[in-house]
Amino acid sequence: MEKNQYIVALEIGSSKIVGAIAEKTSAGYLSVRHLQEEQHLDSVRYGSVKNVENVKSSINRILHNLEGMIDGRIKQVYLGISGRSLHSIVSEVNRSVGSTEAITQELVDRIIQDATSTPIRNYDTVDIVPRAYYVDKVETPTPVGQFGSSIKIKVNLIVVKQALMLNLNRLMTFGIPAKDYIVTPLAVADQILSESDRELGCMLVDMGAETTTVSIYKDKALIYLNTLPLGGRNLTRDVMLGMGVREVTAENVKKNINNPLDPNNVSSVVIEGVPAPEAANYISARMGEIIANINQQLAYANVSSEEIQSIVLIGGCAHMSGLQQKLAETIKVKVRMGQNPSMLNILNPEINRMEYIEVFSLLAKASEMIPEGESCIELNRYEDPSFEVKGAPAAPTRPVEQPANPAKQAKPKKRPGWFKNVTKKLNDLMSEDEPNDDDQ
Repeated sequence: MEKNQYIVALEIGSSKIVGAIAEKTSAGYLSVRHLQEEQHLDSVRYGSVKNVENVKSSINRILHNLEGMIDGRIKQVYLGISGRSLHSIVSEVNRSVGSTEAITQELVDRIIQDATSTPIRNYDTVDIVPRAYYVDKVETPTPVGQFGSSIKIKVNLIVVKQALMLNLNRLMTFGIPAKDYIVTPLAVADQILSESDRELGCMLVDMGAETTTVSIYKDKALIYLNTLPLGGRNLTRDVMLGMGVREVTAENVKKNINNPLDPNNVSSVVIEGVPAPEAANYISARMGEIIANINQQLAYANVSSEEIQSIVLIGGCAHMSGLQQKLAETIKVKVRMGQNPSMLNILNPEINRMEYIEVFSLLAKASEMIPEGESCIELNRYEDPSFEVKGAPAAPTRPVEQPANPAKQAKPKKRPGWFKNVTKKLNDLMSEDEPNDDDQ
């Protein structure tokens, strides 16, 4: 019988770190029951790890708690990549080919890899996303199998600052390695955008605590990706500084205003000593700036709002009252909230929340990447010690310690019979050391 595969993913955000486990059956069904998170401030800024030791400790605790939930040992994880420096760069590669031979997938793959042959100063390329193919200057959905004298491939290089990747690599030196890195916005888009979204034109907007990532799709391809250093914490800090209160108070005020983006219609109530209409003025002004920056990304991508049929909104800040309407009014495009990946069966209702859409998408993407037969987790095995032998009693479950007898020890040892060999093997198996929690 084929064994189920277990997949572990970690998502490092500006306000929290989330780890989760998915179980993939041999039939391909994917389910999630276990998730752990730790809130934090300042150890990660704008999606980039600043205090490696603090974040490492958080990850250790998350993985240790997950191990307790599944009674096993986590061997490797899939780690999401995001952050302020994450963006796309367009690159084109031209190649002359023999017109007598059909273009192969191997040739296409080599040409795509050639797009990274020129290093980008201070940046690492973390993914390559094909955008368009041309054979003899004619665009085609796929060049494989065609004949021509030239081929051109336009790709998006997904890059981040080298310092971001350096700190991610440092994080994974505590004993549990990263099986692979996954670009979080790409994973989310793969899982929650429909084929018609990508074909007709769609903007995916992930509004987090300190960053907002904008991904634009058109004609089934990624056109543009960029990360803005603006998010929900900017709204909180504006209230904090403007009203002279602590950040935790400003955050509670922000969350409890009925419609903070419409100050003229906010109820005249006082929340923790802060007048709601005054706080709403700060929140509305800053959100207007964020929306203007989101809208500007269309111009940077050379795409008009008429070419975009929908905006899909996700992230912790995305649930702010009135945001969908404000975004739709400003950009003149229909806005909807993103939903958790449909291929994922979330078995625990307590974690079936939209705020975990990124880590769920990482799990779903990792389930497509993990090699057959591999698993991120080694479950603890408890073998049945009973071993029936015809005409002989069952072997004991644990070795019985006898008091030392020097006289007997001095005698030549008899060669054990076949039943004693079987017993010894079972005893050795049952007395193996358990994993040390300190090493996990």
